[in-house]
Amino acid sequence: MRTLKGKTALVTGGSRGIGRGIAERLGRDGARVAVHYGRNEAAAKDTVATIEAAGGSAFALGQELGVEGDAAALWEQFDRLSGADGLDILVNNAGIGTAAGFAEIGEAEYDRLFAVNAKAPFFVTQLGVERLRDGGRVVNVSSGLSKAAMMPELIAYAMTKGALDVFTRNLSKVLGPRGITVNAVAPGIIDTDVNAQWLRASEEAWAGAAALSALGRVGTPEDVADVVAFLASEDGRWVTGQWVDATGGSRA
Repeated sequence: MRTLKGKTALVTGGSRGIGRGIAERLGRDGARVAVHYGRNEAAAKDTVATIEAAGGSAFALGQELGVEGDAAALWEQFDRLSGADGLDILVNNAGIGTAAGFAEIGEAEYDRLFAVNAKAPFFVTQLGVERLRDGGRVVNVSSGLSKAAMMPELIAYAMTKGALDVFTRNLSKVLGPRGITVNAVAPGIIDTDVNAQWLRASEEAWAGAAALSALGRVGTPEDVADVVAFLASEDGRWVTGQWVDATGGSRA
């Protein structure tokens, strides 16, 4: 079903992992998708090609996040490549992680985490709302770690997602008068290339990750993308200001 036909979406970090899953799903649903990437242009172009091969429409735009002027530069590219056609769906998915725990993380890495995971979504959205049509959608990709200390050593990363959750809740009231919904979707452990090094290191690691879910398996990008697609659709029109648990019951 082409439930998003005629809509335009931007997915930050849309070239790989969860972001790619979201971009491809929105493309299948009929949206024209701007696939943002930070550094991996080839992956973004491959995502665009996959969307187009399925009958959808997409284009890639590259801009590193977490640096000065990132949001303005991203939107300048979007306006140029989209034909200044406006926006209906903004998915703030781009983010970075860290292996450094509380005792190891330094100030530079801490600042980089917040710059990419919390500051960039704020200003990308701030500059994007003038392009976002009334009745539009903002979906922020959070984490199950912002609500439960399942991996307490990753405290700095969890804090960035906690900040994103507060942003989501308050922004829903700011944009509500325009009929724009704002929600956060929180994945658990997902089988992506970012997690592959430790997740696929051994059968024990995989089994341990699967055991965290009430459903007894590791999540896929598609599991998260389908939740985002619901929130982006007309069916999600009455859901806003929410933190949607997409951890597969890891917090149950």
